[in-house]
Amino acid sequence: MQVLIVDDSRAMRMILKKMMGELGHKDIDEAEHGQAALDHLEEKMPDVALVDWNMPVMGGEEFISTIRGRRDCDQIKVLVVTSESNPRVVYQALKAGADEYAMKPLTTEVIGDKLGMLGLA
Repeated sequence: MQVLIVDDSRAMRMILKKMMGELGHKDIDEAEHGQAALDHLEEKMPDVALVDWNMPVMGGEEFISTIRGRRDCDQIKVLVVTSESNPRVVYQALKAGADEYAMKPLTTEVIGDKLGMLGLA
């Protein structure tokens, strides 16, 4: 499975990459914001994108809305991974096209469960 981690925090990208590795996923790419992730999609299409909500340049909502408007991105599952606990943000993420939502701090088990809910475990 090809994974794209989109988060402005280098430390968080490293943590998520380690968790995905523990779940057996090795084909993992990273982007530090939504625009960098869009640029990445021109080269390689992931099966799942783990996307932070609050990022500079292009945040999670704009990134998700953009890829949901592209036919070539239909198959990408989007898991929003954020510290935002406001129910309004959860609603906005799902409305933008996210498939699932997970709150930081995370465990490998939570990520595995969310991937399972998306049919990707």
